[in-house]
Amino acid sequence: MHTMWKGTISFGLVNIPVKMHAATENKDIKLRQLHKECQSPIEYERKCPVCERPVENNEIVKAYEYAKNKFVVLDDEELQALRQEQGDKAVEIIDFVQLKEIDPIYYEKSYYLSPNEGGSKAYGLLRSALLDTGKIGIAKMMIRSKEQLAVIRVYKNTLVVETIHYPDEVRNVSDVPNVPKEIEMNKQELDTAKMLIDQLTTEFNPEKYQDEYRRSLLHLIEQKKQQDQTATAKDKPATGVATNLMDALQASLERAKQDQPKANQPQQLKQPKKVKKKKIETS
Repeated sequence: MHTMWKGTISFGLVNIPVKMHAATENKDIKLRQLHKECQSPIEYERKCPVCERPVENNEIVKAYEYAKNKFVVLDDEELQALRQEQGDKAVEIIDFVQLKEIDPIYYEKSYYLSPNEGGSKAYGLLRSALLDTGKIGIAKMMIRSKEQLAVIRVYKNTLVVETIHYPDEVRNVSDVPNVPKEIEMNKQELDTAKMLIDQLTTEFNPEKYQDEYRRSLLHLIEQKKQQDQTATAKDKPATGVATNLMDALQASLERAKQDQPKANQPQQLKQPKKVKKKKIETS
């Protein structure tokens, strides 16, 4: 499993060297966009609308737009210094809370933690302490240039980091439009709804649930492959400038060939026109 982060997690005076691994993966089927005419993948270029030309990577800088078309430019060195300052810190567990106290709306992404060299005993100590107390740890850590609020808990004998949103990242629920206030319910309707919930209540088994759309799409793709309903992109032609230049050179060569016989043909001396002598009639 790929290691995406190495660091130290601490609680009190206990330091745990750990490695972090992505716990989930995106199984979405990515579809490419092709040009309908020639079945070639569509490309998008970074272009400056003012200079009207493509922009290379070394010409791009990062900036924060604090007002419409008003920016504060940030150098890569400045950003790197901030990341380094935060990244060098150990991930310290700030608080311990009950898992049920955190609403699922705060959860973002999950990562597995494994002990790094020399960290197995401390890793096991934190795992056992969390299991025995039924608590989870709240910590801050730098992941991909962002300081994340995170939960550290146990999942199937493995420590897991769950990144969670900061409170100001969760939109105010009062801003949701058209949410009805208290509505009087018919008792019979409510009892029927509760009965239906009871009948459908079961233990959660994640293996029971499948992405039916993805399975159907994969089946359709495989079916089209078997029926040879496929497309192959054409080779990318030479750049437009070179193509135009070659066209111009070829046209010039053809014209030169057409003009060459005329240029090399020896010029014939013009013969003087014969003057017709007028016949003089005598009387």
